[in-house]
Amino acid sequence: MSAVSGASTSLLTRVESQLRTPNGKLVLVALATTLLTTGTILTTQKVRRKKKRGDLREVVERRTREEDEGGEEEVLRQFVGGPLGEGEGALSANAERGDGVGSKPRKPTSEVIIREALARNYVFFGEEAMTKIRGAFVVVVGLGGVGSACATMLVRSGVRKVRLIDFDQVSLSSLNRHSTANLAQVGTPKVVSCADYFASIAPWVEVDARNELFSKEDADTLLEGVLCSIRFATIMMELTRCSFCSISTGKPDYVIDAIDNIDSKVDLLVYCHKHGLPVFSSLGAAAKSDPSRIQVSDISTTFEDPLARVVRRRLKSEGVHSGVPVVYSTEKPRDDLGLLPLPEEEFQKGKVDELAAIKNFRVRILPVLGPLPAMFGNAAATYVLQALAGFKMEPLPVKNRHKMAATIHRQLAAVEIRLSGTNKIPMSEDDVLYLFEEVFRARSVAPLLGLPSRPCLLRWEKEGGLRWDNLVVFDRAEGEIHEKEVLMGHKRPEELWGPEVTALVQKRHAEERRLRKYRIE
Repeated sequence: MSAVSGASTSLLTRVESQLRTPNGKLVLVALATTLLTTGTILTTQKVRRKKKRGDLREVVERRTREEDEGGEEEVLRQFVGGPLGEGEGALSANAERGDGVGSKPRKPTSEVIIREALARNYVFFGEEAMTKIRGAFVVVVGLGGVGSACATMLVRSGVRKVRLIDFDQVSLSSLNRHSTANLAQVGTPKVVSCADYFASIAPWVEVDARNELFSKEDADTLLEGVLCSIRFATIMMELTRCSFCSISTGKPDYVIDAIDNIDSKVDLLVYCHKHGLPVFSSLGAAAKSDPSRIQVSDISTTFEDPLARVVRRRLKSEGVHSGVPVVYSTEKPRDDLGLLPLPEEEFQKGKVDELAAIKNFRVRILPVLGPLPAMFGNAAATYVLQALAGFKMEPLPVKNRHKMAATIHRQLAAVEIRLSGTNKIPMSEDDVLYLFEEVFRARSVAPLLGLPSRPCLLRWEKEGGLRWDNLVVFDRAEGEIHEKEVLMGHKRPEELWGPEVTALVQKRHAEERRLRKYRIE
């Protein structure tokens, strides 16, 4: 222990003696200078950072104070007459009152952030087309499964302003198909659910939520005038220097009909057609489940959809024969699907129509598979976005089908000339298409369930006449055999084609008789 202590004392003595030398003194001076310089630099940096933070905090507080005391929010409060920007509850309250106020004014979002959020759309559409989309104003009427999905994609795609019109509230049963509602919003207006959700995903989009029922009496207010008069908008723009106020008037660039009430739907479509407002309509998505049957076409070329037929006939009576693009499904309802039953005790009480939420609205409802309304809504949004961007759309599958139907119709008429001497047949090309696609699933009975490369439609029994439930699909080669042996000869079709084909024909004809009631006009 004493040896260690002695060694330490000896080391300290040598270090001390070295530091007393000229070289040692230089080392001490250099070390002290380095420490002092480092300390000065670190202290200066800390002071500067603190000052910058203080300056930045002061700027933010000053700007916030200016906005609260005399900025655009205060001006909007004075003119609109309701508190804006005070949290989600304020937004919901205004929309629920039907004030025409949607997403609250926010501090401008950086253009860098907006363009990054829309980067994929810019790549797809290009700069010029996206400028059109980002300047567009679209009205969505009906915020159920179809309308909420459509509006969501429009907002996500950069549309400048959307107006949401719906009188209904979120219910538990609507949660299976509504695109924005959650369990906590049950009982609140659907427009509020959508507006609150849109404010969280795209705060740069102006949302005008109207908790109102669309009617032709209010159409001018809901579709023509926007938030205020031109003079009012000019005053707001001058006072607030707010860019969206200068464009909050004028007609919408597109109107989307997602209403599930026929009277209101027809009123909206007629109004838009007569006033030159571009409109896109969604027809029935209820009781449907086959996504491959969804079609987009003009209302005048729709087929096999009962709702489309009713709307088409009502529009014709109002002088609207075409010019309304629609999304619809050619799928037929299943036998086991229909209006949900009403309890017997409700009938016993009398005046069942009083159970409707609004006069002339439905009392019973159809079952809905959640994904189908969303597909209808996405189809509507896609169509409108392409129309706004100036993209040309050509529904080629529909054109090809009608060309094929014309060929089958012409060949059927030629066979009938040889059989009866007349080429006047009591069915249209749409009827031929219905038999080929809906009844026979675009497959022939001979070859059995084959995919015909050259399909033809012929009578099954010669004596059966030209009835819908006496026509079958053949491939051309088998059709020539059937015409020769059965229609022009004396063989029975059962004898020529056998029991398996006969059973299939009987099954298809029975199905045709069931489906016919959905399409007879």
